[in-house]
Amino acid sequence: MSMRISSAAVLALLAGCHGPATVTNDAGPAAADDERIECARGDAPMARVCTVDRLAGEGGLVLIVRHPDGAFHRLLVTKDGRGVIAADGAQRALVTIVMPETIDVAIGGDRYRLPATVKAKSAAS
Repeated sequence: MSMRISSAAVLALLAGCHGPATVTNDAGPAAADDERIECARGDAPMARVCTVDRLAGEGGLVLIVRHPDGAFHRLLVTKDGRGVIAADGAQRALVTIVMPETIDVAIGGDRYRLPATVKAKSAAS
């Protein structure tokens, strides 16, 4: 069975509401009150220390995920079920489904845990 990541859920979570961010419209893990996400550099353990800026671009919603040391990656939210892709640069973003409401994104030596809705792809799709 193949899985599809709903870009609407990623958009709903990351669209920039005021106050605490909720990951999806349905039940799922909530982001901390400071709207940080879990991330890690290299082999370090994941910690809720990265921030996400949202920017509407020509190609759609761009997420700028920032590490505390100033490093960042730009991710483009897709509408084709992949979740996100690298918005620029030579490195590809590798998306792994962790749970029905969470994806991990690895790009270069960095890793991010993002909320998303993962749906089973219908046989007709």
